[in-house]
Amino acid sequence: MGNILTPVMPPYSPELTAVMQHYPRQDGYLLKLFRVFANSARFAKKGVPNLLDKDSPLLLREREIVILRTTANNDCEYEWGVHVAIFAGAAGFSEAQISATKTGKCDDPAWDDKEKSLLASIDDLCRAGTIAEENLASFQRFWTREEQMEIMALCGTYHTVSFVANGARVELEDFAARFPTA
Repeated sequence: MGNILTPVMPPYSPELTAVMQHYPRQDGYLLKLFRVFANSARFAKKGVPNLLDKDSPLLLREREIVILRTTANNDCEYEWGVHVAIFAGAAGFSEAQISATKTGKCDDPAWDDKEKSLLASIDDLCRAGTIAEENLASFQRFWTREEQMEIMALCGTYHTVSFVANGARVELEDFAARFPTA
């Protein structure tokens, strides 16, 4: 029973307190998932905040497409729902687009051509760990090298986040959105 991943409650060690202060909060609340990260000071140090900074080469909308589609592909309702609740409005998503991140195909008419390319690339990365030949040219055309690296890093990071949230069976946050029904 001592090896079950659960959200760690404060007080934290001084080292972990220093790490956890860099994690974003929702109205002062530290998410359950971030407190699960606290089971390993090493993991918490390497965690998510460094990819959610204002210096990202991606627009908020683009970043959130990557995160929502990756977490949807990994059936991680926890993280998908948190991002929908916190960022979907600021990213300018319609209800149809939010739903399409989970239930739609990459060529769903809810998206413009650049976003369709992004979704196809994310689906490829999630499925095969690489971008399929038929999608690579549009990925390279629409995204700079720096943006391509950011997209791949976000996709990889949110695979890890999904694995942790799903593996630890983190309970859904009360404020978070729920997956749409197909």
